[in-house]
Amino acid sequence: MSLLVVGLSHRSAPVSVLERASLSADAQFKLLQDTVAAEPATEAGVLATCNRIELYADVDKFHAGVAELSTLLAQHSGVGLEELTPYLYVHYEDRAVHHLFSVACGLDSMVVGEGQVLGQIKDSLARAQEGHTAGRLLNDLFQQALRVGKRAHSETGIDRAGQSLVTFGLEQLAAGRDVTGWARGKRALVIGAGSMSSLAAATLARAGVAEIVVANRTFDRAERLAQILAENGDPDIVSRAVPMESVPAELTRADVAVSCTGATGLVLTAEAVATAVEGRTGTPAALAEDRSAPADVRPLPPTSVGTDDGCPLDLSTVQQGFSVMGEAAVAGMDAATLEQHAAWAAGPATGRREAARRPAAVDAELITALAATAATVGRIPERRRPEPAPVPVRPEPVLFLLDLAMPRDVDAAAHRLAGVRLVDIESLAEASADAPMAADVDQVRRIVSDEVAAFGAAQRAAHITPTVVALRAMAADVVAGEIARLDGRLPGLDDKHRAEITQTVRRVVDKLLHAPTVRVKQLAAEPGGAGYADALRTLFDLDQETVASVSRAEDSTETNAQNRGPA
Repeated sequence: MSLLVVGLSHRSAPVSVLERASLSADAQFKLLQDTVAAEPATEAGVLATCNRIELYADVDKFHAGVAELSTLLAQHSGVGLEELTPYLYVHYEDRAVHHLFSVACGLDSMVVGEGQVLGQIKDSLARAQEGHTAGRLLNDLFQQALRVGKRAHSETGIDRAGQSLVTFGLEQLAAGRDVTGWARGKRALVIGAGSMSSLAAATLARAGVAEIVVANRTFDRAERLAQILAENGDPDIVSRAVPMESVPAELTRADVAVSCTGATGLVLTAEAVATAVEGRTGTPAALAEDRSAPADVRPLPPTSVGTDDGCPLDLSTVQQGFSVMGEAAVAGMDAATLEQHAAWAAGPATGRREAARRPAAVDAELITALAATAATVGRIPERRRPEPAPVPVRPEPVLFLLDLAMPRDVDAAAHRLAGVRLVDIESLAEASADAPMAADVDQVRRIVSDEVAAFGAAQRAAHITPTVVALRAMAADVVAGEIARLDGRLPGLDDKHRAEITQTVRRVVDKLLHAPTVRVKQLAAEPGGAGYADALRTLFDLDQETVASVSRAEDSTETNAQNRGPA
């Protein structure tokens, strides 16, 4: 087994990079085809979710495989290789198996324990089977990952460690309140009709929303999801489908909107969200002010202290960072010096940097006014930077947005709109960073470790099987040849005695081969047992092509059976 995985996820890359590197369904299919066409890889599978992109392959050379898979990921994602490389991780053989099994159990998810990733692994296997890029190794691997994930969820309480992204996202929208109480009676808009959107619609229905409107680019899919909700949900919940063109109007009516589409561009711009809020409230949803600096402190031009020839100020005493032309520089100056400074400021610009100079007329007027004040009180008091003005409390949201798409569906600028609460993949990543880990996680980790060991043993044992089959085939040929020679020497031998002799010889050969072949399979299943197949071929002088043909026949039979569909 030479399993290699190269990928990036929310643990290795910022959301902005994941967003740019996301792959459409067509791009995933093309990536699979190009991977198996590359020299180091014979099988390939792509696992692409909201927060990970991983390329799995069976390779014959490690370093060449890493280089080729990294290059292919960069080419198909559209992110340059140099930019992408720092965020990539690589797992090989048993570590690659351990990684996928951990992903299947929800241990590597943004929300630990979520089970939706099992469906995404199933979809990935189906895509590789459809494109005929999954052979025996990847079929076995992904099928076993599905079984391990199901085992973890059935035998442990890993579900208590976290929820799906949908549930976690709704909890963030509810801001600490009970989701059911928060959602009850609200009107919901679900944009998209895929697996994530379907889960969101079902979750909202269970939470007790009054209405669910489904919008999708393919209207038939939206209708189908709305019909499923109507047939299986609460009869008091209204569910209906609308075309994508109706989203702006429906957004005006909705209290909460969940979006998860495969669009490569924005589905909801900040302007569209602001228009929807204005339609609900009658008040424009202006962008919240940037209060990183107090609003009543004017920005000063770049300093030119120490470079202004002829300035009457003692430049060594002027605070660095202020222009010698401005009000702050003349604070504390007496009236006589102020008048000299006013005359200098109103004079020619010789010796002063134009980029640092405010209009002379403005400075002259300001300093003349300051001089008048100084003549009355004796000095200009130093101005102090005022205390930051309190940030006004934002109004309660009237529109709640949950963006689960990658790349994002909703313009990030909507975060700053008054009356809007937006939760997206990036904010979910921040919120989940400190999520508590359940005690059951340790039990799941033990399950993963046991399953990785079992999978590795099974793969190593399977690796020697073609050699054992070829050995038994050679023994059968030897028996057949000796029986043929016996017929030549004893032409009068009757059928009954010939059959008895044949059976006896076969039993002798089987007994001689039984113990060695059983033992060699056991030894091959242990770590480092890959060399036993080579030893058998050498000891019995087995033809390499015969072994390879047995292996190809087994692979073809198993792959055809597995390609009928994932478990």
